[in-house]
Amino acid sequence: MDYIDSYKHKGLRKKLVEEIKAKGISDKNVLDAIEKIPRHLFLDSSFLEYAYQDKPFPIGDGQTISQPYTVAFQTQLLQVAKGQKVLEIGTGSGYQACVLLEIGAKVFTIERIKNLYDKTRAFLPSIGYNPKMFFCDGYKGLPTYAPFDKVIVTAGAQFIPQDLVTQLKIGGILVIPVGDSAVQIMTTITKVSETEVVKKEWGTFRFVPLLGNKAH
Repeated sequence: MDYIDSYKHKGLRKKLVEEIKAKGISDKNVLDAIEKIPRHLFLDSSFLEYAYQDKPFPIGDGQTISQPYTVAFQTQLLQVAKGQKVLEIGTGSGYQACVLLEIGAKVFTIERIKNLYDKTRAFLPSIGYNPKMFFCDGYKGLPTYAPFDKVIVTAGAQFIPQDLVTQLKIGGILVIPVGDSAVQIMTTITKVSETEVVKKEWGTFRFVPLLGNKAH
């Protein structure tokens, strides 16, 4: 694969960062990561001219690459520190995983759609990113690798999966869009103790649905 990241691409990324900054993203690590990652490589070539607009785009199999603002918003809520273990539910194109890797997280990511999983697993190392990828049911998380400092869900969940809360460290944060319609409420769950969590809501977003244990 030709890996071209031109001055034009870099200039467009700088502009994109200014745009999401103007929309309220203030975490420097998040902004730096978005400025660094060549988002145009994650899209089909027919979408290249749109790669640095603040919009979601289709990536096949009924899935999308999230709007950069949404990626930044979720990542900012996670409050990721360098070296933390982060579980991502819904690898998709791998763009969100790369943002987390740029910040210095150790990323474990789950994809439910085999075609997408195979494609992304082959693609990410080709541009220098190597999260630990798994093909399994995101609702169940990765108990073998738990506990995690942070958990991020990048698809609309009908409910908050208890397994994901269980797999969080004390003090850990889960960021998840919750809702069973076209619109979800961005929600954070902070694990205060083994029995207590603090839940906060951060406005509405639109995500593709989180797939459970279905044959796909």
